[in-house]
Amino acid sequence: MDHYEVGDTVRGSRIYAEARRITDPVVIVKTGRHKAQRVILSDNALARIERKLRWVK
Repeated sequence: MDHYEVGDTVRGSRIYAEARRITDPVVIVKTGRHKAQRVILSDNALARIERKLRWVK
C-alpha cells in the first residue's frame, strides 16, 4: 500500500527517512514526562519502515 496523499501516516518501530532539507529537531511532549522529537522533511522526502511496530500485551 502506497501513501502519497496529505494526512497519510507511516508507523513503525524503526523508520528510515531521507530528504534534501530537514528542520532542526523540536522536543514535543508525548505522555506524562515522556518526550519525543519532531523533524520535518521537505524537498523530495522519502520514508520507509525498517522494522514493524510490535505491540506488548
